[in-house]
Amino acid sequence: MTTPTTTERPLALVTGASTGIGAELAAGLAAQGHDLVVVADEPQIHEAAARLRERNGTGDGSSPVSVQAVQVDLSVPDGVEQLNATVLAGGRPVAVAALNAGVAHWGRFDQTDLAGDLRVVGLNVASTVHLAKLVLPGMVERGSGRILMTSSIAATMPGPYYATYAASKSFVHSFAEALREELRGTGVTVTSLLPGPTRTEFFRRSGMTDTMVAAGPQDDPAKVAAQGLAAMMAGKAHVVAGNPLNRVQALTATLLPDVLSTRMHALMTHTHPGRR
Repeated sequence: MTTPTTTERPLALVTGASTGIGAELAAGLAAQGHDLVVVADEPQIHEAAARLRERNGTGDGSSPVSVQAVQVDLSVPDGVEQLNATVLAGGRPVAVAALNAGVAHWGRFDQTDLAGDLRVVGLNVASTVHLAKLVLPGMVERGSGRILMTSSIAATMPGPYYATYAASKSFVHSFAEALREELRGTGVTVTSLLPGPTRTEFFRRSGMTDTMVAAGPQDDPAKVAAQGLAAMMAGKAHVVAGNPLNRVQALTATLLPDVLSTRMHALMTHTHPGRR
């Protein structure tokens, strides 16, 4: 369902927008005056879209913000193409793309199922590349546009017990920084968002509820999203969001030898000793 608008607003695309950071990114962009295409692979995306319309309502049951929900699996190329066709059918250029959808697959790699690990690669890596390839040419042609890619502080070090996830987020961060340099002077900016542990469905969905990192402090997704949007709007290269300790952890990981940072990461992502 799309709510009609009387004013042409810039259009923002937000993936992984049903809950957590993605939902807050969508809310923040709506508050900034963007119409939205919000995307997730679960039916809750329609409820999230309804909340966004209500949150931005005028009090008479109408909403000045147009919110279109698309339920599609972006971990496969057909899903990305389906989303692109939906956006193109709307006839409006994408001014902002928050490529936030992501998933993890927890466990020792030789003991996890292949399908789960390939889904991580498909959603976190392939769909990010695919969507960027689809939206960036139009932005460059128009001479304006903003891309926000959700990476993670896990990108700063190898991640035992969710190896494909940490590697995928390292890819996303490197990809964002490379594209940013390539697009210098075009009017298009790319920003990498690196959150730390955040109060979302991430740990439950990835099977990591019994890990030390899940038992530790977690950031407010609204705060993380606000910091990400502020960095994107300012045209910054990246932002380590949330608790200031996240920035310390990210910096420490880059200074330590990989063998040490990997071992430290393993202690956080292995099963919590008290929950075995």
